[in-house]
Amino acid sequence: MNPEMDAAVTTCGNCHSPMPKELRFCRNCGFRLGEGTAEYTETVRFQNVPVGTLPGNSPPNPSAYGFNGGAMAVAPGRKIRKRRGHLSGMSWMFIGLLIFFIAAAGFTAIIKPIRQNIQIRMGQPPPPARSYAGVNSFSTTDGGVTFDNVEPPGSPADKAGLVGGDIITTVDGQPVHSDDEMMEILRRIPIGKTVDVIYIRDGDTKTTKLTTISKADFDRLARQFHDRPEGRGQFGYDDDEMERVEVPGTKPGTKIFGVRLKSILQSRAADLAGVKDGDIVIEFAGIPIRTPEEFQSRALRAVPYSTIKMAVMRGDERLEIPVKMGKQ
Repeated sequence: MNPEMDAAVTTCGNCHSPMPKELRFCRNCGFRLGEGTAEYTETVRFQNVPVGTLPGNSPPNPSAYGFNGGAMAVAPGRKIRKRRGHLSGMSWMFIGLLIFFIAAAGFTAIIKPIRQNIQIRMGQPPPPARSYAGVNSFSTTDGGVTFDNVEPPGSPADKAGLVGGDIITTVDGQPVHSDDEMMEILRRIPIGKTVDVIYIRDGDTKTTKLTTISKADFDRLARQFHDRPEGRGQFGYDDDEMERVEVPGTKPGTKIFGVRLKSILQSRAADLAGVKDGDIVIEFAGIPIRTPEEFQSRALRAVPYSTIKMAVMRGDERLEIPVKMGKQ
C-alpha cells in the first residue's frame, strides 16, 4: 500500500472501516473517534455538492443532493447545524406544576396580610370569652327570657335546678328584659362566678344560685354525656308527636304546663309501662316537665334499663307510672 495513502487514512475503532484521517467520525457507523457514537449530522461535511450551492445557513434539501437514508453527500467546508431538541410532554407538565405552586405560594403570601389588615380595619377581632349558663338558647318572653331545656347534664343551669320553660327575670342583681340583655350580662360576668338568679315557674317567683363555666368546660360536659359508656335512654314515643299544653284542673290563678304525648310506640318502654296516647307528662324522675325539649332531654339522659317514676295527667286524674327505660 502507498505510504502516503496510509498516512491519510485511518480505521474506525467500532466497525473497522477505513476513513479519512482528518474526519473525527465514521461515515459507516457514526462512531466518533475518542468520544464514542455521536449524532451523525453533528460534524458531517457535505461532499459531491458544488461549493456555493447551499443557500445561506439553510440545510440542503435531501432530495436535491442525493441523501440516501443515513448516508449524506457533503460539501467541503460546510457543516450542518445540529437541530435543537424539543421538551417532552412530561417536561412541560413538570414546568407547569412548578409555576402553579410558585404562583399559589405567592398569592397566599399576598392575600394573608391583606385579609388580616381588612379584619383589623373592619373591627373584627375574635369574640371575647364569655360565661356559659348551660341552656340550649335564650329567647325573649313576657317578663324576661326563657329557654327550652338545660344542657348538657351537669351544666350550671342543671345544678341550679332550672328547667325548660322557666322565665328568668334577674341575674346577678340586673333585670333581664330580652335575650340580648341576657347575653350581654353573661359576657360581663367573670367565668366561675356564682350569681343569684330570680325566675318564675308555674306563676311562682323563685331564687337560685348559678355558677358560670367556660366554653371549654361546657364542651367537655357535652362530650362526656355523648360518650357515656352506658348509652342513652329510650322511652318509646314519637318525638314529633308531642306538644306543650296547659294542664287542666290546676288551681285558679296559676298556669301549669305539661307535654302531651300523641303517639306511643308499641312494645317499647312507655307502652309496656302503661303510658297512653294523650297522657300529659308533668314530672319525670322528680324533675318538672314543662316543654317537649326538656322531656326529650330527660328521657335521653336516663340510664338504660333503669326504672324511672313519671307523673302524668290522664284527664283530671294524676297518675304515677314506673317506666323501665330502654336503650338507644
